[in-house]
Amino acid sequence: MKAGPAVTVDVIIEMAASRPAPLVLVKRRFPPLGWALPGGFVDLGETLEQAAVREAHEETGLHVQLTDLLGCYSDPARDPRRHTVSVVYVACAQGAARAGDDAAACMIYDPRRDEPLPLAFDHGTILGDYLDFFCKGRKAPLRGLPGDSHGQGVHG
Repeated sequence: MKAGPAVTVDVIIEMAASRPAPLVLVKRRFPPLGWALPGGFVDLGETLEQAAVREAHEETGLHVQLTDLLGCYSDPARDPRRHTVSVVYVACAQGAARAGDDAAACMIYDPRRDEPLPLAFDHGTILGDYLDFFCKGRKAPLRGLPGDSHGQGVHG
């Protein structure tokens, strides 16, 4: 029997009260390499929200408060290791981020002002959806539906 997709969470950690805010990114210690949102696999017996808070703390040392659900991302090609489905939360935190667990480094990144970075997975798309939501009020588009051959979503 073939296993289904693995469930993961990613967390956009805002480091200021204004939106969009400077965010925390982690540099991945293991392949696929690159900068990424803090996140990881949901453990058996854990809620999505518990996993998001745990993963954010393990990778950044920050205690986060979840504030919003940005969206779900399920493109079978989003993770080169295997098919994953990620639920993406927005959270706020204060303090100094420090790399932990499988993060090699942490940085504060302002996607509106800083130079683009090589992002792992589909995190560029996720950050674009975050900016669209908090700058323009547009929810993350539904992707992967029939007729959405270019992955561009189904809303205008």
